[in-house]
Amino acid sequence: MGEALIAGLLRTKTVEKDRILVGEVARDRREYLSQTYGVECTSDNRDVARRSDILVLCVRPREMTEALASIRDSLTPEKLLVSVAAGVTTKFIQRTLNKRVDLVRAMPNNPCTIGEGMTVLATAEGTPANRLEEAQRIFASVGRTLNLEEYLFDAVTGLSASGPAYVYLFIEALADGGVKVGIPKNVALVLAAQTVLGSARMVLETGEHPAKLKDLVATPGGTTVCGLFELEQGGLRAASMRAVEKATLRARELSSQ
Repeated sequence: MGEALIAGLLRTKTVEKDRILVGEVARDRREYLSQTYGVECTSDNRDVARRSDILVLCVRPREMTEALASIRDSLTPEKLLVSVAAGVTTKFIQRTLNKRVDLVRAMPNNPCTIGEGMTVLATAEGTPANRLEEAQRIFASVGRTLNLEEYLFDAVTGLSASGPAYVYLFIEALADGGVKVGIPKNVALVLAAQTVLGSARMVLETGEHPAKLKDLVATPGGTTVCGLFELEQGGLRAASMRAVEKATLRARELSSQ
């Protein structure tokens, strides 16, 4: 996700490369990021914290405590801290730091890597609205953003953060269906993926309810309604709802650990 943000910020010209400083412990990754994007890289997170106005923590949840400890003494009240660690609450971060800092929590998803992501943002208690706007500008470089209360983040994890995997599975299944009726696999994948992409853009750009758009395709007695009947018989709708629910419950379990 850190690399996706670097690429997005530079691609959209949100910031210049000389305004980006990367903290990375792995030498090969530092060399790769520096050569690929022309940004300065260091292994010293304290140096990053001292020299930066906005710090984006792109670390695994289990690494968060160590990461916070490494930058704590370099944090000052005027800095903004943004966390993308799944399951790590703003209260946990504030408690671990035990000092005043503006804080935003972000939940992006996998398509951010191609600039088509969905990121949900929430501010910690006491963080002013203008800091949320700063975080929005960062994540707008890799897709859409929405602001929600943090108590909804486990549900966001179950829907938009885990959701791409559900969609990939559906694309694969559609393509396999095409293969079953005689379409070559490589062609079927393109047909399925573009169909999902176009349908998603129809929902977003028209603002119409998916049910209305579905009805525009499903003419009485036609091919589409026969296919829809099979999906309903197979429980696609209920299975999709249960997938979001189960992922949400798991996210809630992880958040409480």
